[in-house]
Amino acid sequence: MFGLHYKLERSAIGFVLAIVVVASIGGFIEIAPLFTIDETVEDAPDMRVYTPLEVAGRNIYIREGCYACHSQMIRTLRDEVDRYGPYSLAVESQYDHPMLWGSKRTGPDLARIGEKYSNDWHVAHLVNPRDVVPESNMPRYGWLIDTTLRTDDLGAHLAALRAVGVPYTDEMIANAPVDAVHQADPMASATGLVERYGAATNIALFDGNAERLTEMDALVAYLQVLGQLTDLPTTTQTAEVQ
Repeated sequence: MFGLHYKLERSAIGFVLAIVVVASIGGFIEIAPLFTIDETVEDAPDMRVYTPLEVAGRNIYIREGCYACHSQMIRTLRDEVDRYGPYSLAVESQYDHPMLWGSKRTGPDLARIGEKYSNDWHVAHLVNPRDVVPESNMPRYGWLIDTTLRTDDLGAHLAALRAVGVPYTDEMIANAPVDAVHQADPMASATGLVERYGAATNIALFDGNAERLTEMDALVAYLQVLGQLTDLPTTTQTAEVQ
């Protein structure tokens, strides 16, 4: 084995060809699955896109580095399914740019965190995690409830996501700032918001304060939609068990 390697090292052309062959094998293994992507990604007719407020919350989630301690991909292992819920499907990440699957779990996986806890619980947990989970080592994010959410650029964020394949319409992009405000105010007229994003849109007073739209509103709205964009994981995996 070492003799062959020594011979290759003495031949520049042979060594280059060997590198090309090995690199080609690795490249093929990575690229080949892309040719079957249509078979890999499940068909989810009820799949919906993130609302402008949820997009803003996702941006804050990324900005604050939440993905460094929390994954968003439940593996098919029995213990993971028992702990976190139905395993993740490829279709659930089709509108995620970038994807936030992660691999490190200093904190629990959040793929199914949506609607598991109340909005008040999330606010209390983000303001001071030890108030609800005494053993938590998560940092505090209390300033989010005092920081007004910027909305004037939400249309641009949606337009950028449309450029990479998320099916936002011109109407969605044009109404993004208003839709963000209306989603966090149950007393506002949200007819247009529901028409654009569907009856399953979660409209609530996320941070408990109706006086202004905050970054806490956005982050809680995002957390509450995780695992809720489609019912496919629950329906398909229930059928598998039966």
